[in-house]
Formats: sequence, structure tokens, C-alpha cells
Amino acid sequence: MSTPVTTLALGPDWLAPEWLISTFGLLGILVIVFAESGLLIGFFLPGDSLLFTAGLLVADGRYITYPLWLVCLLITIAAIAGDQVGYLFGRKVGPALFRRPNSRLFKQENLLKAHDFFEKYGARSVVLARFVPIVRTFTPIVAGVSRMNYRTFVTYNIIGGILWGTGVTVLGYFLGQVPFVKSNIEFILVAIVAVSVLPIAVELLRARLAARRGTTPQERAGAEAAIQETREHYGKH
Repeated sequence: MSTPVTTLALGPDWLAPEWLISTFGLLGILVIVFAESGLLIGFFLPGDSLLFTAGLLVADGRYITYPLWLVCLLITIAAIAGDQVGYLFGRKVGPALFRRPNSRLFKQENLLKAHDFFEKYGARSVVLARFVPIVRTFTPIVAGVSRMNYRTFVTYNIIGGILWGTGVTVLGYFLGQVPFVKSNIEFILVAIVAVSVLPIAVELLRARLAARRGTTPQERAGAEAAIQETREHYGKH
């Protein structure tokens, strides 16, 4: 007999992983994974917690009655396809994004954050970004804007899609069968979200510490010039 899974609200009810899965099923998971992996509007959607919950519910037999291998395969395909769309979008339309004004669903800082991430890790960022919220959505677009070699992108995209789409889901499947995890699933989901946003938190902390130490006017001017140079560079394409 399956055990009810109760999850702690990590945001609006309509973003709760279990509610999304119980309402839209496997198809809903695939649409969300696709959107979060490469569409600008998907950056706010749950990723890691959704996949973990999906794996847990497969083990529990609730809402998802498909075998684990099929669920992992379809999620991985959706993740890879999402990044492919993001990359192609970046190649065709991306440069204009650096001239686009901020709106409710679009912030220049998110795009620039993904750009910095891409510049720091290169091709590996396509894999690493899978595990970083927000950056996960914008990195394939930045890769397209930067004209990253297509074969290289596809290779890293497949690797990242498998590690994230299959890895997190399988983790949820097996840990979901552990009594302690199952009885404390709400706190496990909170921990997953906390770990996934840790890189962003670290960057914010570093920025605050740097500000407290005092940044010279020259350093501030240099940082602003770097941001402006990035925008102008992509604005010319």
C-alpha cells in the first residue's frame, strides 16, 4: 500500500512538485523540464525538487504508474530538447536579449549571471548549469549567443541531461524508499532546494563581503565597464 507523500510548501501551491505531478502527470513533468531547460519563461519553475519528487512518486506508485526507466528516459529527452531549443534561440535571437529592457519575467542580471558562469567554466558550464537554478535556463541561450561549437554543445548537453534528468530522478526513487527520508520528505525537499541555490547564495555573499571591505571607485568603474562591454559586444551581432 502506498504511503501519502506530504510536502512542505516551498512557494505558491501551484508550484508545489506534488501538486503539479498529481494534476498534470508525467506530461506535465516533461513540459516543465523542457521549459526550464531552455525557455526564458521557465527560470522560476521547480527543477531539482520536481525530479526528486517524481522519482519518489514512481517508487510510491502514486500519480506515476510508468516504470522508472521510461520516466528517466523521457525526462532526459525533454531536458536535452529544452537546451537544444535554448541554444538555437540564442544563435538566432540571443544578441538582442542584451539590449532588452527588464520586465516582470526578464531580468538582465540573470542573463549576465549566466554569461559570467559560461565565461568561467566554458563548455563544462552546459553540464554544471543543470544543477544551478536560473543559470540552468539561461546558459544554453548564452552558449548559442557565443556561437559555441554545435557538436561540443550537443555532447555536453547530452551528458548534462543524463546526469541531471536521470540522476536526480533515480536519487528520489531510491531515497524515497528509505523510511527516514519518506517520513521527512518535506525537509528533504527543502534541503534539495537549499543545495541547488547554494552557488547563487555563495556568489551573493562574496559580493556583499567585497562591498563591506570597500571597493574603490576604479574597481566599481571597471566592473560597470565590463558589463557595458558585454552588452555592446552582443549588441553588435
